[in-house]
Amino acid sequence: MNRVAAINLNNTSSRSGIGRAIVVGCGLLFVLVAYQVTRKLMLVARWDSYDTWTVITAALAAMACALPGVYLVMRRQSMMGDALSHTTLPGIVVAFLIAHSLQQSGWISSATYDSWRHAAMFAGALLIGVLSAVLTEWVQKLGRVEASAALGVVFTTLFAIGLLLIRLKADQVHIDPDCVLYGIIETTVMDTVPNTQIPRAAVVNGFVLLANLLLVLLFFKELRISAFDPAISTAMGINANVMHYALMAVTAATLVSAFESVGSILVIAMLIAPAATAHLLTDRLDYLIGLSLVVASLSAFLGHLVAITLPSVVFTPLGYPEVVDTNTAGMMAVAAGGLFATAALFGPRYGVISKLLDQARLSRSIIAEDVLGLLYRLEEETGVSTLAMNQLTAMIGTTTWPTYLAMRGLVTSGDVTAHGGVYELSDAGREKAQHLVRAHRLWESYMAKHFDLPADHLHESAALVEHFLGADLREELAAELDDTAEDPHGREIPPEQG
Repeated sequence: MNRVAAINLNNTSSRSGIGRAIVVGCGLLFVLVAYQVTRKLMLVARWDSYDTWTVITAALAAMACALPGVYLVMRRQSMMGDALSHTTLPGIVVAFLIAHSLQQSGWISSATYDSWRHAAMFAGALLIGVLSAVLTEWVQKLGRVEASAALGVVFTTLFAIGLLLIRLKADQVHIDPDCVLYGIIETTVMDTVPNTQIPRAAVVNGFVLLANLLLVLLFFKELRISAFDPAISTAMGINANVMHYALMAVTAATLVSAFESVGSILVIAMLIAPAATAHLLTDRLDYLIGLSLVVASLSAFLGHLVAITLPSVVFTPLGYPEVVDTNTAGMMAVAAGGLFATAALFGPRYGVISKLLDQARLSRSIIAEDVLGLLYRLEEETGVSTLAMNQLTAMIGTTTWPTYLAMRGLVTSGDVTAHGGVYELSDAGREKAQHLVRAHRLWESYMAKHFDLPADHLHESAALVEHFLGADLREELAAELDDTAEDPHGREIPPEQG
C-alpha cells in the first residue's frame, strides 16, 4: 500500500489545462501587441543598417554569454559568473598594457596590434578565470569560510586591482573607464572588418558563440552530469573538478568577447538573466539552452530599440528635447530584466499568475466535487438531491461567488441540472459523486484499520484525500480492506459501478 499511503497526485496535472490555456492566450496577445508596438517604434526611430549591426553584435555577445550561463545557473553558481565578470578585469587590463607596450617598443607592428591585443586579452582572461576559481577554493579551505564569503574576498580584491590599473594607466594608453565598465556598443560597430560593413566585434562574438555551441554539443552529456550531480559524474569517470575549471575558463573567454560590447559590469546580465528566464519556462536542459539563446537575442533587440526611442518619448514632454537616446548596453540589461519579470509572472509552471490561476481552478474543482458529494449524501438520507444556492453555500462552508462559479461549471458539464435556482444531481453527476463518496469512505476505513484514531478524527483527512484518489487507488484500497462493505461509521461504501 505504499502508493496509497503516498497518495499519487499525478491526476492534478490534467486539471491545469484551463490555467495553461489562459496563460498561452495571454502570451499570444502580448506577443501580438508587442509586435505592433515594435513595428511602430522602428518606423519612428528610422531604423537603418547601423541599428541592424548594433543589434546583431549585441545579440551575438548576449547569446555567447548565455551558453555558459546556463550551466552556471544549473550548478547554482550564478555569483561565480558575477565574480568572473569582475575578476577578469585585471587580466584584461594587464594583457592590454602588455600588448600596448610591445607595440610602443616596436616588437609588434600597428597593423597586427589589434589581433595581438585580442589574443592577449583572451589569454589574460582565461588565466585569471581559472585563477579566480582556484583562489576561491583555496580561501574557502584555508580560511575555513563559506563559499560565498571566499568568492566575495577574491572577486572584490581582483576587481579593485583592475580598477586601480585602469586609473593609473588610463592617461598613457587611452583606456576609457566608462567604456571598460559599461560598454559602448554603438561605437564598437563602427570598427569594421576591412572592405566590409561587418563589425569586428560581431566577428569575435560570433566566433565565440560558435565555439561555445560546439563545446556544448561535444560535451553535452559530461556537462549535464557534472552540473546536476558532481559525485555521480566523478564516479562515472567524468572528473567534476576538471569540468568546473573548464567551465570557468570558457566563461572567462566568453566574457572577454563581450567585454568591449557590453562592458564588464553589464555582461553579468547577459550571462545569467537569459538562463534564469529560460529556467522559469522549462526544466529540460536542451529546451533551456534554446530558450536562453532566444531570450538573449530578444534582450539585444528590445534593448537597442528602447534605447533609441524611449528617452525622447519620456523627456521631450518634460522639456528636455535634447535627450533622444541612451546607452544600448544598459537598456539590454533592462530588457533582460523585463523578460525575466514576464516569465516570473506568466511562466506556465513557475509563474506567479499561473500558480494563482491553478490554485483558483483547483479550489473551484474541489468546491464542485464537495457539492456533488453533498447532494449524493443528501439523496442517500432523504431520497432527494435538490438544494438551493444559499443552502449549498451554507452547508459547504464557502462564500457565494466561488460556489456560483463551481455550480456554473457543474451545470455546463451536465453533472447538475438547475431548475428555478434549485440544483439537482444528474445521472452523470451521480456517478462522479458515487466515486467521490466511495473514495472518502474507503480512506476512512483504511485509516481506521492501520492507525489507532478515534472515529471522529477520520473525516477531516478523508475530506481532503478523496479529491485525489483515482480509480486505480480506489481499487487498491478496496483490495487492502478485503472489500469492506461499510466505513467505520457504519455507512455503506458505494460500489465502483452501478
